[in-house]
Amino acid sequence: MNIPNALTLSRLVAIPPLMVLLMVRFPGHDQLAAAIFIVFSLSDSLDGEIARRRGTVSDFGKFLDPLADKLFVLSVLIVLVQEGLVAAWVVVVIFSRELIITILRSVAAAQGRVIPAAPLGKTKTVMQMSAVTLLILQRPYPIAVPFADLVVGLAIVFTIWSGFDYLWRFRYLISSRSPSRVAPSGGAPATDEAGYGLSRELGDLLRKGGLTVSVAESCTGGLVGKLITDQPGSSAYFLGGVIAYSDEVKRELLGVAAAVLKRAGAVSSEVAQAMADGARSRFATDLAAGVTGIAGPDSDGSGKPVGLTYVAVASARGTASHEFRFRGDRSSNRRQAAEETLRLLAEEARLLGAITSPLAGEVGAKRRVGGPPYAKDAETA
Repeated sequence: MNIPNALTLSRLVAIPPLMVLLMVRFPGHDQLAAAIFIVFSLSDSLDGEIARRRGTVSDFGKFLDPLADKLFVLSVLIVLVQEGLVAAWVVVVIFSRELIITILRSVAAAQGRVIPAAPLGKTKTVMQMSAVTLLILQRPYPIAVPFADLVVGLAIVFTIWSGFDYLWRFRYLISSRSPSRVAPSGGAPATDEAGYGLSRELGDLLRKGGLTVSVAESCTGGLVGKLITDQPGSSAYFLGGVIAYSDEVKRELLGVAAAVLKRAGAVSSEVAQAMADGARSRFATDLAAGVTGIAGPDSDGSGKPVGLTYVAVASARGTASHEFRFRGDRSSNRRQAAEETLRLLAEEARLLGAITSPLAGEVGAKRRVGGPPYAKDAETA
């Protein structure tokens, strides 16, 4: 238990007295209820800010915070329906959306994932809390009625919009592909269907072309190398990789210039290309990939958005970087980054294989006896 989580729990503790204040009758009871509602609503922003500043963001907090928001708002809305201050269908729409997202979070939890509050979801919560405040105050202040109706309408719009946004961002959790696992032949472990298919395609292309590959990973943390080596016989073409999570490792092991890191930042096209070039040089492979990004759930303080990812592929044809903006949780962003890296490597292997197919056997033989890497072979040819 820490301060942010205690603030979150305080919203749950405030629910019973707040409901009583809305139902009893004494001078100023509505104003007092509105004041309490506003104070505890503000704690929703405060707990997240404290957690980020103090580095106390926890899975428990990520789960509890949106749950407390839902119960806090819905309990008050139910009383307001009883008091005749809001239509019942409004609560039905809000409750339905919250129920669907709660089920989605349960599915994620069953898969070992936590769905953090999304920006649009936070906007929805602010609109709902503003609407509830005006609904409470419209009884003592009839002039607030039209404003309450307007804000309630906006809250409904954001409620539905944010619901679809969550379902789209985390659709992989409920798609047929997410829980499925394939049991490949040859002793390979079961793995994600899309990742396994891409790594198998890449392996086939590398094997046919007599090519080798290496990787330099930051945000994916070794996931690309894991997917490549899921394939039986991958030792024939995968020479190794570097998990360069810190700038120091990027400089020391991959040769990324300190000036580039300072000027462009660790998450940039320039650094991704330098990582790919560094891996290709260190392992003397025909292809190499460099991947760097912000997996989430929070940004890195640079102002760059969560999900921003750069994947670079280096070969004898040169080095090219590609920008992606993934929208999902940390696990989803890492998985998508790894899959895109495999896809780009396969595309490059296909191009190299088409260029060098007549020499594939000769190149492979040179490599086995310690000959020069393919880049030099291509220049000689």
